[in-house]
Amino acid sequence: MKESFDELINHLVAGGFFLEEAVEILEKGMIGRALTKTKQNQSEASKLLGIHRNTLQRKMTQFQIDGKRPRRKPVARAKTATRKTTVRRTRKAS
Repeated sequence: MKESFDELINHLVAGGFFLEEAVEILEKGMIGRALTKTKQNQSEASKLLGIHRNTLQRKMTQFQIDGKRPRRKPVARAKTATRKTTVRRTRKAS
């Protein structure tokens, strides 16, 4: 594993990346993978990353990461019989 990180560091330095850019790339990738692994569950993803959920949401906003779950197709509603409306009589004031 250490060799993989060493290769990554060499690649980033050789590519002329600044430290801030490298950190952003790493954070974006880890947040994206954690969200994918947890099926977009932000609470679980934050636990997996070892950060607070609010920190995860702030970083998602900062990096413009959409953490919404794909919307499911709405379930067709069964037609129900219409109810008869009853008219209520009000008392006259005496």
